[in-house]
Amino acid sequence: MRMVTWNVNGLRAGAGSAGLRQLLDSLGADLICLQETKITRDLLEEPLAIVEGYSSYFSFSRTRSGYSGVATFCKASATPEAAEEGLSGLFTKHSGAVGCYGNTEDFTVDELKALDSEGRAVITRHRICTSEQQETVMTVINVYCPRADPEKPERGDFKLQFYRLLQARAEALLRAGGHVIILGDINTAHRPIDHCDPGDLESFREHPGRRWLDGFLWEPGKSSENENLFVDTFRFLNPSQDEAYTCWCNVTGSRHLNYGTRIDYILADRALALLELTDAQIMPEVLGSDHCPVQAVLKSTCLAAPRCPPLCTRFLPEFAGTQQKLSRFLVKVEQTQLPEKGPKRSKMEKTALGDLRKRRTGPAQKGQGDLRSFFKAGNSDAEPVDGGRGQSVLNVVQKAAAEDSGKQPPMESPERKADKYVGEEVSGVTQTPVESPKAAMNCEKNTLPSKQNQSGLWKSLLPGPAHPPRCKAHKEPCVLRTVKKQGPNCGRRFFVCARPQGKPSDSRARCNYFLWAS
Repeated sequence: MRMVTWNVNGLRAGAGSAGLRQLLDSLGADLICLQETKITRDLLEEPLAIVEGYSSYFSFSRTRSGYSGVATFCKASATPEAAEEGLSGLFTKHSGAVGCYGNTEDFTVDELKALDSEGRAVITRHRICTSEQQETVMTVINVYCPRADPEKPERGDFKLQFYRLLQARAEALLRAGGHVIILGDINTAHRPIDHCDPGDLESFREHPGRRWLDGFLWEPGKSSENENLFVDTFRFLNPSQDEAYTCWCNVTGSRHLNYGTRIDYILADRALALLELTDAQIMPEVLGSDHCPVQAVLKSTCLAAPRCPPLCTRFLPEFAGTQQKLSRFLVKVEQTQLPEKGPKRSKMEKTALGDLRKRRTGPAQKGQGDLRSFFKAGNSDAEPVDGGRGQSVLNVVQKAAAEDSGKQPPMESPERKADKYVGEEVSGVTQTPVESPKAAMNCEKNTLPSKQNQSGLWKSLLPGPAHPPRCKAHKEPCVLRTVKKQGPNCGRRFFVCARPQGKPSDSRARCNYFLWAS
């Protein structure tokens, strides 16, 4: 049995509705657990919810649209017998739940609701057959643990509360019998070997998230009074593999130089890891997110349940195929009664109202008019011009010019007419005559600047943005960035080296050049 976990950083952007089946098939796993889907209930579409050959189970954020979210896709051969959303059980309102919630007395009801309201956990229970041909159950907890924002201390406390609730639920499931696997984005690099820049090792180890992992994970060769129950499958099989990272910063392009952290895990209970685990690898060659997938392989095989549990997305009302009542989509509006008859108008008011309508709309016309009638010189239907004789504008211009000269307007070609009356107004007010555009073009034909001179003129008027400075180490053009962090410099722009971020000893990495943009 093969399982894969992957933080996709947006399922719709990474896979798209058309390519989800192809994406799942390319991973080649029986269980595929995705985090940070950024899909809430209002954004879930049928091509993402129902994929042929798979059953899917989503957890949605109830606080923000398009935020957080996890999803578990199970092949038909690995259909679970139970599934539920969240760790606390407060959002489980259907049969087919997993159960075994553990001791939650240290949490208030509001705290439990807050921990589960961001859509960070989906739990599925499967029947498996071990390599020793014994049937048992295996519970898979797909989690997207919160990130501790340094600027928001309350999020650090929220993260530690989530860790404690996760541990309470996992240990309760393990005590109930069977095996337990926790996989997903844990959002903490455990050891210095899991971080590209651990810095001071003493401060590194004192990180609250790492201290929790120290008390939760069991490592071979280390014993304690209370032996830990879960194993980091990758480190269990690859204890000394360095530069094995699963997350990189997209902004700095650090993935090109493998300058990242390992924060995505597949954690198995110790008995399962010792008896059934055969392989555990990261998959940095798979692109599409700022994380890469992580996989683990067990000797065990899945035994498909005969029917999907109620949490399966194909049973949601919008995808279940049941006919909805029309009243569900309508809003009841109270109707107000209109008066049967309005106040009667006097004869004088009716006459005044009729005159007003005639002035606004003009004389009534029978049938649809012909568009060509508006272009005839003597169109009587058009608005009267020049004393109501229905003459065209061109006739008015000719007559005005003839009256000024005392002669009848001669018959001239359209070009002569246009050249003659350039600079004159229709109103008859005499203007200073100017040459026609055609004559001006002929006169100044030899004085126009060439295309090369025009280009130089425009460049002198619009020089464009200034060239970026060059970094001192590589002598290469820098890249312009903007400060997004809240503070006095938020919104300011600055120049840094355009190369990707990497170790200081790596000559391919960016240098420490920095310059505020004026």
